This record gives sequence, C-alpha cells and structure tokens, in this order.
Amino acid sequence: MSGGVDSSVAAAILRERGFEVIGITMCFNLKDPVVRKPRCCGTKGIEDARRVAHKLGINHYVVNMKDALNRYIISDFMREYTFGRTPNPCVRCNQFIKFGLLFKKADALGAEFLATGHYARGVTSAGRYYLRKARDLHKDQSYFLYRLKAGQLKRVFFPLGNMLKKEVRKLAESFGLAVADKPESQEICFLPGDNYREFIRANCSVKPGLIVNKEGAVLGRHKGVALYTIGQREGLGIAAGQPLYITDIDARSDKITVGAKNEAYTKAFAVKDISFINRPPKKKIEAKVRIRYNHREAPAGIDIRQGKAIVYFKEPQFAVTPGQSAVFYQKDIVLGGGIIERRLD
Repeated sequence: MSGGVDSSVAAAILRERGFEVIGITMCFNLKDPVVRKPRCCGTKGIEDARRVAHKLGINHYVVNMKDALNRYIISDFMREYTFGRTPNPCVRCNQFIKFGLLFKKADALGAEFLATGHYARGVTSAGRYYLRKARDLHKDQSYFLYRLKAGQLKRVFFPLGNMLKKEVRKLAESFGLAVADKPESQEICFLPGDNYREFIRANCSVKPGLIVNKEGAVLGRHKGVALYTIGQREGLGIAAGQPLYITDIDARSDKITVGAKNEAYTKAFAVKDISFINRPPKKKIEAKVRIRYNHREAPAGIDIRQGKAIVYFKEPQFAVTPGQSAVFYQKDIVLGGGIIERRLD
C-alpha cells in the first residue's frame, strides 16, 4: 500500500470480498540531500496508507526497504547509465523488491497471496498461469511485470486489472477513502523532479567526449555518455543542416554517434537475460515486441538461444535502446522478455 488510490482500492476490494487483508507499505527512507523522499513511500504516503488501513479495519505494517533499493535498483541504475545504457528501474523493482523481498515479508506474516494495485491481469487456462494486459490499455503495466514467473502469478492478485482508472476513483469514493482524488505520480521514485541527469551528475563521475557521425567525423562534444540516450535529438549542441539523433553510445571510447532519423531505426537486435513466465520456447517464435513502455509493440521473429534471443522486426523500429526491456506479447498475453543488449544492423 503506497498511500495512493490504486493500492488503496485494491485493498478495499479484497476486504469487501471477504479476504483477511494485511497492508504493507515500503519505506525507502532516502536521506541523500539530492534525492527527495519518494512520494509513494515518504511520510505523507505512509500516513495516507495508514489512514486507509484504519478505515478498512485492517492491520498495517511499514517495512524499511532502503538497503534493498540501493542494492538492487539505484546501484544498477547508475552503473547502466555510466556504461552508456538506459535502464528501467521499475522492471527491477518489481522483480527484486515488490515480487521478491515483499513476497518474503508476506510469507513471514502468513499470507497466502500478494495483491497490488498494478493494472494487469493474471489468468489461468488448462492449469497454467498467464499474465495479460489490463482492460485499461492507457494504464496497462504488464510491460513492467514480464519477469514474473507462473509460480508467482499463482499467488498474485491484481484487483484493478479489469477496471478503468475512472472506475477505480469512483470506487474509492464509494468506499469513503480520503485518497480518492489524490493525484498519481508518474515519476521514478528516487529521482529529484524526475531528472535523471541531475541524479547522475550528483552521484556518478562523468567526463566529456566526442560526438561523431557514422564516418567518424567529429561534429562536437558531449558532457558525458551517462547523460544521453539512443534516439535523443535535443541537447546535443550541434549546428547541422538537418535534425540529428543519437544512434550509438560507446562508453569505452566516450564517443556518441549521431545521424539522420532513418539511421536511428533498427530491424534486428540482441536480447540478454531472457525470462519467460512459463516454459521458454525451444525454437524461433513469432510475437509482437515492445521495446519501451510507451512503444506500440510491433511484429517480430524471436530466435531463442540459450538464455539470449535475437529479435527480427518485420519493419525497422525507432531507437532500440540497450538497457531497456524488450517484452514479448502474443495478443494480450505476456510471454516474457529480456534486456536489450545491442543492435545488429
């Protein structure tokens, strides 16, 4: 329970269905002066969650996850950007914290299931467990949950999966929850003002380098590879006769390559750290692949190779970015996915 409307309504729905519900709020207790306390788990969030729990008549616990956030999320976030990659901390948070350590805490409390306010759906068919997109496609969070396993889905509830956001707020009002009109945060919780560059500058060593074109001609200088991402156009400081986009970042040589927009499109790329919700396929499959949260998944062939994969899009896609997750879908079912390693064309 973050203290927001989604997790609060999820708890209320389960309480109304007759479950014995226990509320758990994660506190990250960030003290770094550069990093504000996250909205989702700062003092205000904890108090809001506590008030909701009191209203529902359920027990409420606050769990300190500061060390876990640093170990599994923040350290990886800084390392990836330093290496010229663009990570997705929400994917790792779900994998290691929300459905990792939090699951262990739920077990310690004797809970049979773990429920969250995510917009996604867990379904069963022929004795197997699957993850589906939410009914509200504008809020769907299945992309961030692809590293779940079927054994976990067996014990997970997503009470909001079949609801629209406006319906969730109406339910909050009907339950008499004070958070019914609380605004939601779209930010990464540990970033000040959602500004990752400010965070990187304050916590990592960055050094300037060269900006070149694909022929190697020097066009300018950058402020540090950790401050840029594939597909970026703004902030390059280059005067050219056409818009230029970042097509490659090489942290070893501190070089950033730029080119015309068509040069930022990729048809084939490698994926590492593959994870499938159910048994992984043993051969090439056809699926739709999403290469970032706000990307509309596109048809592709996926060649599975011992924990890795090669993805071949039917049509080239813009800004395939190392460090981001590539998630595989068949219709609205999440098969799994992995971390984008490098482009192959």
